[in-house]
Order: sequence, then C-alpha cells, then structure tokens
Amino acid sequence: MSYTESIGSRTYRFADLKTLLAKSSPQRSGDQLAGIAAASEEERVAAKMALAQVPLRTFLNDPLIPYESDEVTRLIIDEHSPQAFAEISHLTVGDFRNWLLSTATDTDALTRITQGLTPEMVAAVSKLMRNQDLIAASRKRPVITRFRNTVGLPGRMSVRLQPNHPTDDVKGIAASMLDGLMYGCGDALIGINPASDNLAAITKLLLMIDDFRQRYQVPTQSCVLTHVTSTIAAIEKGAPVDLVFQSIAGTEKANASFGISLALLQEAYDAGLSLKRGTVGSNLMYFETGQGSALSADAHFGVDQQTCEARAYAVARKFKPFLVNTVVGFIGPEYLYDGKQITRAGLEDHFCGKLLGVPMGCDICYTNHAEADQDDMDNLLTLLGVAGINFIMGVPGADDVMLNYQSTSFHDALYVRDVLGLRRAPEFEEWLESMQIIDERGALIGASARQPLLEGARDWMGIA
Repeated sequence: MSYTESIGSRTYRFADLKTLLAKSSPQRSGDQLAGIAAASEEERVAAKMALAQVPLRTFLNDPLIPYESDEVTRLIIDEHSPQAFAEISHLTVGDFRNWLLSTATDTDALTRITQGLTPEMVAAVSKLMRNQDLIAASRKRPVITRFRNTVGLPGRMSVRLQPNHPTDDVKGIAASMLDGLMYGCGDALIGINPASDNLAAITKLLLMIDDFRQRYQVPTQSCVLTHVTSTIAAIEKGAPVDLVFQSIAGTEKANASFGISLALLQEAYDAGLSLKRGTVGSNLMYFETGQGSALSADAHFGVDQQTCEARAYAVARKFKPFLVNTVVGFIGPEYLYDGKQITRAGLEDHFCGKLLGVPMGCDICYTNHAEADQDDMDNLLTLLGVAGINFIMGVPGADDVMLNYQSTSFHDALYVRDVLGLRRAPEFEEWLESMQIIDERGALIGASARQPLLEGARDWMGIA
C-alpha cells in the first residue's frame, strides 16, 4: 500500500509503510548511508503527516519484513496480544501520540497495553514526538526487574560498574571495581567486557567477582560480557554465572551475524535459570543493542535503523531480561553523526523500550571520531535521568581503556543522583549504608570512614 501527502502544490508519494517510516525519521547519518532518509525537511514533514493518519492495525497486517523469512517478525506477530491491543485498536499513529501524552493515561494504562504493542507501532509514534514528549511518556512507564536486588523502581537509578582492562588483568579489574564501589556504583551489576573469549580467563574473572561479592555480602549481580555460547560453556563447567549476556538486533539476519538465534537464546536462558542464583527474583538476561547494528551487517532490509532497534526489544522482551542497554553512540558517526543525533536516539530507544515493557538502560557514549563531546553526554544523562532510565554506565574517568570510547563516570552518577534526587536500588543502598560508604540520605561519607573496607578489600585482592 502506498501513501501520499501534499504540502502546498507539491505531492509526496511513499511506496510502502517501510518507506514512510524511514522518511519520517529525524535526520541521522545511518539512514542517509542506507539511502532511505528523507531528501529534505519538507519531505520529512510530509511523511510525518501521512504517518499520523495510519491506523495502528496496519502494522499487524503489513509486516515490514516478511513473516515467512524472518523469525523476529514471527515472534512479534505470534506473541501479540489482541486483548491488550483492544483498548487502543481504533487509534491512528497520531491519535496514539495524543493518548500517550494525555494526563488521563497513567502507568496502569501503559502497563495494560504493553503486550498489545509491536515495535513498529512504538517506533512509528516516536517519530511524531518531540524530545519532551519522549521523556514525558517514558517517565510514566517504569519497568521493574529483580535478581539479587531491585532495579527500575520510580525515583531510583542504578549504575553498571564497568571495570574493563585491556589485558583482563584481575588486579587491575579489581582496583577499578573497588573504586566504583567506593563511589556507590554497581547496583545494576558489575559487568566486565573481556579482552578475549578464552573460557579460562572468563571463569577467572567470574570467580574473582563472586568471591568478593560473597566475602562482603554485596547484593548485586555480576556478568562477563562474552558470547552466549561461551557463557553456556562456563555454566556447564560450574562457573558462578549470574547474568547471561548477549548483543542482539532486530532481524534474523542481523542476529545470525552475531552468531545467535532465538533458539540459542532460549538455551542460554534455560541454562541461567537452572543455576537458581537470584535471591529476590529470576530476571537474569542482559542484552545490549544499538541503532545501526542491522545496517552494519547489511541485514536491515530497507528498514530505518530506529525501527530495527525497536524490533530488537521484542527479542529482549521474550526472555524477561534483568537489564537491556542501548549502547547509543558506540557504533560511530556513520550511524549517529553528532551529539544531537546521539541524544535523540537515546531518548527514542528509552521510550520504545519502556513502552514495550523492557528494562531500559543506556550507555551514554560516543566514539572519539564523532562530532560529540562530554557536554553532549551531560545533556543526555540529565534528560534520561528525568525520563526514568533504569541504569547508566559507571566507567573510571568516563574513558574505557579497553574499548577505547567515552562513556559516563562514577562522578557523573553522583551528579545526576544529586540534582534529580535519585536513589540506588534499595537492597544495594542498605548495604552501602551498612558499610559506611553512604549516609541515610544516600550521600557519600568521608574517606576516613570508608578506609577500613578499602584496606581490607585491597589486602584480600592482593592490590598494593
């Protein structure tokens, strides 16, 4: 089905729904690289006007990627709930935007319709929204998950402590981990990107974190972000695996480029569940995504990068994850050119994920060849804090020495918690207070009070 819209004397024609969505997207370098972006701002406006008139039902009847050839499309269609959709089934995309922003639409209403939404619906409505609209709507939709602590409660924001090291040196990782804990970070997880997929090295890192966690009774969870097949192998060898990690994308072909399928993710999920390591809940999958991943694998099928990204959240939702992280600026300026595009993408991803019931966090980041800087990251950090982001990254100095990109630091987490009054996960906050790292208000206690813990941990880890 084609779509048309007139502006003045000029009429714009859009060949199909896929084209209409692509032309409606805010400007970004990835869609331009793919040759699917609007040729002018006027064409973009015309596409938005046409998109606003499309009934939400259309997305169920006109899949962007054929049902027969893509398992992600099959997942989206097969798991759609007509009952949950009934409340909004009469709306167009434009009407849906108005419904989302209405003061009468609250958390209960957004929760009721979650299983009735498809990624394409939420991607479409996001294209009609300003940044403030994305913030206002996503703030109304908390997504709460539990493993050893509780993440996503309103008024709280967690931090992934990311103590990476270029050679996987255990002492170096331990030193960064202690540094982050002393700043009150680590309630989302302690997560290491390993320099290699060597099973022995991965197991050594898992044992180190688990030994520390048990010694000091830290109510958090660990993860070594290796390929899911390596995690399954580690589980089979008896390694102390908490969260099971995998990068995912929004098409079957893109996931195949990562070496995964839905069946493999199910195997990994079942393996993680079999360990029964959660204490307050059983959400245990940790997924990372990023706009442009399908395009970079030549697996986007002409679908715009933001819609492909939203489709990845349907994959995530299938496995009841503890955390989902959009690594928003990591892929590079070929896909998100500058700070403005990175900011917009981060807000879109958070909005789409939350509406789909996914526990969204964001690695607020950029590569050193992007037209972005730390001021841009400060802006996005603040906006996502207001929007109710579940978690952010805590990287020593905001500069990851293994992955060589710029993210957010332990100090950035202190800033956003202070200015927005955000607390940590309740179980982790209670532990920090018992260890005299923070006071009852959540503020850091002076270094002298923390010194006994720091010295004891250093001695135990053999760190000078």
